[in-house]
Amino acid sequence: MTPGHPHHGAAFAGPQADIRYFDRELGREAVKLLPAQYFVTATDTAMTTVLGSCVSACLHDIDNGVAGMNHFMLADDVAPAGARDAAGALRYGVHAMDVLMRALLRAGARRERLRAKVFGGAAVLPNMHSLNIGERNADFVLRYLDAQRIPVTGQDLRGQHPRRPSFMPGSGKAIVLRLRVGEDRHRVERDERALLRQIKAVGPGGGQP
Repeated sequence: MTPGHPHHGAAFAGPQADIRYFDRELGREAVKLLPAQYFVTATDTAMTTVLGSCVSACLHDIDNGVAGMNHFMLADDVAPAGARDAAGALRYGVHAMDVLMRALLRAGARRERLRAKVFGGAAVLPNMHSLNIGERNADFVLRYLDAQRIPVTGQDLRGQHPRRPSFMPGSGKAIVLRLRVGEDRHRVERDERALLRQIKAVGPGGGQP
């Protein structure tokens, strides 16, 4: 792996985050993840994203600093027929977590040294409560990590507000900003409405009912 660049393995070809910028608030280079993306690095490049009902898991090796982050949209492992390619599958929690785990291990992380911090799973819109999308995402990521015996050392899950988590691989520190107003919150609300439309269009057989 080239330091600072997403790990790329032949076994999968999922979308890897490539939006790089200098984050003035964090005072360092950063990578922004979009939905259904992941990023793995061996440097102290910060990783950040914006979450509504989606969830991000941040995993890092406490010994050698190899770390990664993902951003998945739905917990269910039932992808619509047209989304069963690697890119589409990363919308779903089990695929997103498996891909991140495999990339971390190939980059030099050791499973027994991994620690996790998890974020997201909010019910941003009033009608999100009935579908429990964020709740199910939050429950899924905690179950997955427990099954993998990876300790969760920090979490900010559920609630009503979108979040912008930033994760620093070198220290394992995370900073979470809750978005109550502003452009990012409006963007999350728009994306959440689009996600609800997609779920309703697909129906019970293609994801979360």
